Amino acid sequence: MRNTSIDTLDNTPRPVIAIGNDYADGHLLKRHRHRRAQLLYGSTGVMKVATEQGDWVVPPQQAVWIPPDVEHEVLMLGVSTRSLYIVPAAVPVSRTLCEVISVSPLLRQLLIEAVEMPLTYDTHGRDGVLITLALLEIGQARALPLHIPLPDDARLLARCQVFLQHPDIHQSPLDWARELFVSERSFSRFFREQTQMSFGQWRQHACVVLALSRLCSGDSVTRIALDLGYESPAAFSTMFRRLTGCTPSRYYDDLRPV
Repeated sequence: MRNTSIDTLDNTPRPVIAIGNDYADGHLLKRHRHRRAQLLYGSTGVMKVATEQGDWVVPPQQAVWIPPDVEHEVLMLGVSTRSLYIVPAAVPVSRTLCEVISVSPLLRQLLIEAVEMPLTYDTHGRDGVLITLALLEIGQARALPLHIPLPDDARLLARCQVFLQHPDIHQSPLDWARELFVSERSFSRFFREQTQMSFGQWRQHACVVLALSRLCSGDSVTRIALDLGYESPAAFSTMFRRLTGCTPSRYYDDLRPV
């Protein structure tokens, strides 16, 4: 099925419904939830997914897994999607959390095929086997470290969201502590309790994830490095390589389909 909503098809008597949609650049799917789990794959463009637990950046040719009944919002940046909507009873046991997952060449082809299947496909024929194989591939897919955890505390959450709109690698925990009227030691302890990361780890991780979305959108390493406050592209690349294991340009090359 193409360019339709799961809301109109949710009661279809099949464990998995496949839908493909094309979105204009900048289209925002406002906060909503599904009874079914969703595997949201972007064949082109970048998706930014937000939930109460955090933000995810989804590069081209990768997917985000959204469990049943998780409220989420998605910003589409030139994206053509292929989604599988899966009833809770058929969800792979390994997929309990919202996360970005790596899409293998096999799973990519299965998603393309699934969208072209009849809505009420034969569960005992070829199409049923295809769906079973897709669920097995989803179950063993590798999670990608593209999650930015967000705190529950309202004041700290607001400050984190400001940072994500204007990231700066030089922002210090002391500055944040002063804005929140606490000591730097109290702030550091509270930040780790809320995000499971130190402030420095979170700041670097957020910059890497946000940088990746810009790399996928075509921005240069130099422009990204300067916008994030790095003294040079080399300094940015060193940090990026330390956290991801490869350079920014190599990381993006590895994400493109072969």
